[in-house]
Amino acid sequence: MNRLALPVSAAAAMLVALDGTVLLIAQPAMRRELAANAAQLQWTSTGYLVAVAALLVVAGRIGDRYGHRRTLLAGVAGFGAASAGIALAPGIGWVIGLRVAQGAFGALLQPGTLALLRLCCPPDRLGRAIAVRTGAIAVAAGAGPLLGGVLVDAFGWRAVFWINVPVAVLIAGMTLALRPPHIAGRAQRLDLVGAALLAAGLAVLVHALAAVPDRGWGRSVPQLALAAMLLAVLVVHERQAAEPVVPRAVARSRPVTASLVLLLTSSAGLFGTLFSTTFRLQDALHVGPLGAAARMLPLTALMVLGAPAAERALRRYGPRRTASAGVGLLVAGIGGLAGPGGGGAAPVATGVASALLGAGFAAVMVTATGSVVGDAPPGYAGAVGGLKQTAMNVGPTLGIAAAAGAGAHGALPALAVLAACGAAPAAALPGGRHAPRQAAAAGGA
Repeated sequence: MNRLALPVSAAAAMLVALDGTVLLIAQPAMRRELAANAAQLQWTSTGYLVAVAALLVVAGRIGDRYGHRRTLLAGVAGFGAASAGIALAPGIGWVIGLRVAQGAFGALLQPGTLALLRLCCPPDRLGRAIAVRTGAIAVAAGAGPLLGGVLVDAFGWRAVFWINVPVAVLIAGMTLALRPPHIAGRAQRLDLVGAALLAAGLAVLVHALAAVPDRGWGRSVPQLALAAMLLAVLVVHERQAAEPVVPRAVARSRPVTASLVLLLTSSAGLFGTLFSTTFRLQDALHVGPLGAAARMLPLTALMVLGAPAAERALRRYGPRRTASAGVGLLVAGIGGLAGPGGGGAAPVATGVASALLGAGFAAVMVTATGSVVGDAPPGYAGAVGGLKQTAMNVGPTLGIAAAAGAGAHGALPALAVLAACGAAPAAALPGGRHAPRQAAAAGGA
């Protein structure tokens, strides 16, 4: 195993996760200094989200053709440069434009973080590497609000973007030193029409879902219908294309498709629950931001501790049982928050429920990511990595839209049902001990 593969993969994933959480803390100060209105401020998040979700699969296919080390290097360098530009931005328009650029570079780097693990890790160490990466993401997401608060209080909102620059330089240096194995393979032509249809469909879908909390489901129907139409045209085009943007070998892989659906439903349930519970704690129960974060701290702790435990369970019990247990824990956690005292009124009940959420999501993440990466058809590690990251971007947006659309009293029951939908794809995973098909990925040099 190349010793730099895991540090590069984990550090790049942490950079993206940390950037998303610290921004939430920086937005109020950004709004005051730049005299931005609410819609402009929202676009600093939505613009990034739309760009990254639209381009992830395309970026993965580019990596499959030209090499994941190259795309990761370009992505992390561009991400750092865009961050520096935002830190120097004179107005909110510049911030929005550069956030879109940052999302595009984020899409370029993310599939490579998984593909490099596939290329560089022996089969018996891949699960452990994925568990470490999952725990690192949990640490970054949990530490984001605290780090953001410290930086904004001490140096202002621009500091949360300046901090990305030295981190990006460090990751770029490690990436340059990384030497993944060269695998000879057939060059894969990128279907530009399919790529455009996929990017457009995902962009419209994510934008429509992101707008639901503000304008409701009714006013979002036209955009959702347009997204459905674009994706339907994509399906027709893919059936006729010589080399579809979503490779046929990937679409026909039962472990990969089941894992992607599982990630979508589980991330929707988790992030929708966090959205709903955070508002309940701060608006209804008048708990401060720090107190609200403290009550949900067991979630981060159990994600970090649960990732290696999930990897051991995966090796012992197999993907089906481990993922099914994760879905059960996730649903139990959402149900606990919906019950008496679980919504924040009783800190102990809230802590137990959030711990169940963290343990359940860790089991799902480690199992589904292992299946997506380890069982990816040869030559398509970047494509499946892009699909995995797409599910992890669309899922939270769907969950927040579901929570906002269901109202204060119906949000958690609706999210519990949404998370429970993951039981079907979990049952479709292999039942034996985890042994991914570690065929070498073509074009990954």
